[in-house]
Amino acid sequence: MKLSIEDMSCEGCARSVTRAIQRLDPAAEVVVDRLGGTAEVTTAANGEALLAALAQAGYPSQILSR
Repeated sequence: MKLSIEDMSCEGCARSVTRAIQRLDPAAEVVVDRLGGTAEVTTAANGEALLAALAQAGYPSQILSR
């Protein structure tokens, strides 16, 4: 699934996004495009749970595609 992620401005932010997703699903594969403000995520977790985890980490997000 492809996510649009707000407020991701540095490599530290990209790592925080990855950690937030992998806390929810340790087996998740996450490829972050910091400059594009997106992440491609392969996970067993549902989209709404991902959005909630990212929001809690301080990165409001939207699902662009599943």
